[in-house]
Amino acid sequence: MDEIQKEKKYHDKINRTLYIYSELLQGNVVEKSKLAEYTGVSEKSIQRDFEDIRNFLQEGETKHQLKYDCHENGYRLDKTAQLMLSTDEVLAVSKILLESRAFSKKEMRSILDKLIGNCISQDDRTAISDMLNNELFHYVELRHHKEFLDKLTPLSQAIRESHVIRITYSKLKGNTTVERRLEPLAILFSEYYFYLVGFIEDIDRKEAFENPDDIFPTIYRIDRIEDLNVLDEHFKIPYANRFEEGEFRKRVQFMYGGKLRKVRFKYTGLSVEAILDRLPTARILDEEDGAYLIEAEVFGKGIDMWVRSQGEYITDYRVM
Repeated sequence: MDEIQKEKKYHDKINRTLYIYSELLQGNVVEKSKLAEYTGVSEKSIQRDFEDIRNFLQEGETKHQLKYDCHENGYRLDKTAQLMLSTDEVLAVSKILLESRAFSKKEMRSILDKLIGNCISQDDRTAISDMLNNELFHYVELRHHKEFLDKLTPLSQAIRESHVIRITYSKLKGNTTVERRLEPLAILFSEYYFYLVGFIEDIDRKEAFENPDDIFPTIYRIDRIEDLNVLDEHFKIPYANRFEEGEFRKRVQFMYGGKLRKVRFKYTGLSVEAILDRLPTARILDEEDGAYLIEAEVFGKGIDMWVRSQGEYITDYRVM
């Protein structure tokens, strides 16, 4: 391209802007002064082109950002933006973590610092930190005051590789501990606590269980596991009897073990949507004048206590 053709081409704003954008997409650092010299326009025109590209990136689907690199003395595309959470996403996740109260204050601070430090741009970190610092200052730990993050990875590996585990577990009642050999199946989280779901090996079911014929797994709070050993032994569950974590999770909202039950009740409260969200298997059988007849499948007796907590809003509760 001779100088006349080049001057004519790049005096056209569309061609010039597309050329700049192409250079940026190739990972090149674009210097304003050199670009002005090459295209034969003023640096002010080039600066307006950069602003147009920046606006396009902000308004479009792309996650790239136009950044000025002071070391290279030019503009480049920051492709790390596509790997980062947005400020809104980080704030939302942080709020959920704080509300969960699942971790000690030390663990919570460490998690939030890493989330903010690694997932959003430098420009937004201070603003997010300022918004969360007050909540973190007033953060109330759970009463067990235990740190248990170091147990999650070995438990997850044992589940994935079907290793038998041996645990020493502090029971909720009586301040006593028991030892259990387990076939671990899943890790769940619900209302403040992480839980381990697994089948018990080598136990007198008649002595230990209210229902010796219960074929469903047992649930343990991970913070109450005093000692954990992953054994070299493997277990195998036939494919036909494989554990369906998603289906189990929909029916174990109250983290109490026990047999699968079908319950039915009448609800007259303000938000039937809240009931349906609380019980993923729930379905409305009938509705009349704001009174809903609801049926759901749940594991164990935890739902009995929840029903009592709803007071006069739930009536005619029965197990089918």
